[in-house]
Amino acid sequence: MDQGTVLKVEDLHVFYGGIHALKGIHLEVQKGKIIALIGANGAGKSTTLRTISGLVKPQQGRIHFFGEDVTEKASHKIVELGIVMVPEGRKIFPNLTVMENLLLGSYIRQNRQEIKKDLDWIFTLFPRLRERTWQKGGTLSGGEQQMLAVARALMSRPRLLMMDEPSLGLAPLLVKEIFQIIGTLNREGVTILLIEQNAKAALEIADYAYVLETGRITLQGEGKTLLLDERVRKAYLGEE
Repeated sequence: MDQGTVLKVEDLHVFYGGIHALKGIHLEVQKGKIIALIGANGAGKSTTLRTISGLVKPQQGRIHFFGEDVTEKASHKIVELGIVMVPEGRKIFPNLTVMENLLLGSYIRQNRQEIKKDLDWIFTLFPRLRERTWQKGGTLSGGEQQMLAVARALMSRPRLLMMDEPSLGLAPLLVKEIFQIIGTLNREGVTILLIEQNAKAALEIADYAYVLETGRITLQGEGKTLLLDERVRKAYLGEE
């Protein structure tokens, strides 16, 4: 495996009962890059992330992370290796405070000094969270909850950050802010695998992207190239 390859997914097949959800997909994530996975609802995007996370077991295919086969590993072991997901719908703990949510993100780590350093970094990235450390997660706005979900994931020091629909349900201004944060994280060295229905925003920020249709990758290329592709423009950017 190439030194710069963080994740390699090969010939992945996933079934839900009689439904063939993923039909032999191949994808790679390179170190320090943003890789986007776009497609319509039900195309298999979330299934792909859930399979990489170990939450769903594939019937066929392999998943390698920094050269190590993680296909059969339990999801908590995969988190310990450094694959961390920001789930769709945020999934923060509403009855816990912002600080408690953040500290839960660091549960696999021992070094208190490093955790404190990372909290300072998080509050630089998300100043609004600093002001709300003792507020319950459930009382935050949708945008603040999304920021908390991202921040909680970062507290586990991911080697690969997977984001499932980070802009879902957010107002346009907040969508812009979330994508600015994704760009900032990437410039600070975080490798990102991004699933996003907002194809335009995803392709503008992605180094490389894959188009998923009914469980198959039908198109791939640099984000900027796919933005100009006629098929992508028609199907995902609403252009005739």
